[in-house]
Amino acid sequence: MKKFYYLFTIFFSLVTFKAMAENIMILKLSYGEVEIELYPDKAPNHVKRFKELANKGMYDGVVFHRVIDGFMAQSGDVKFGNSNNPSFNLSLAGTGGSDLPDLKAEFTDIAHVRGILSAARSANPDSANSQFFICFDAAPHLDRQYSAFGKVIKGMEFIDKIKKGDPNTGSVQNPDKIISLKSK
Repeated sequence: MKKFYYLFTIFFSLVTFKAMAENIMILKLSYGEVEIELYPDKAPNHVKRFKELANKGMYDGVVFHRVIDGFMAQSGDVKFGNSNNPSFNLSLAGTGGSDLPDLKAEFTDIAHVRGILSAARSANPDSANSQFFICFDAAPHLDRQYSAFGKVIKGMEFIDKIKKGDPNTGSVQNPDKIISLKSK
């Protein structure tokens, strides 16, 4: 019986570790690597979309077009914000998304605290597509209004170094960009 217990424990530990690793993303910036844990149990469709676009390389080269000190850094416009593509247009960055349909809101009980990854959208709650933001500090006014679906678990000091934009609009001239974003 003891042998069975040990085998079960080892098997369960391996399965749990594999499942956890599947929901860890590595965001490479010029400043260093950031690990992000995704929450598929809270926002499954947002996690699925984020992983799909990331693992296809769609976020590689995308700029942080809107960065407000003390609030958040926004990126993810794969249409106009990808500095590697001919369609790159910094003045339009933040207005585009992927060719996939917009996502329905998945509001959760996850508080928008430092390091939270959340879906950017327009005034329509069901308009999230590819854009996302990472909170520099707590933003409780966003709780249950935006779909939070992950959190930075390592490397937040590199997020803090992202070039800040205009204090009023967040618009960034010569913005930092994502070098790569992939599953761990």
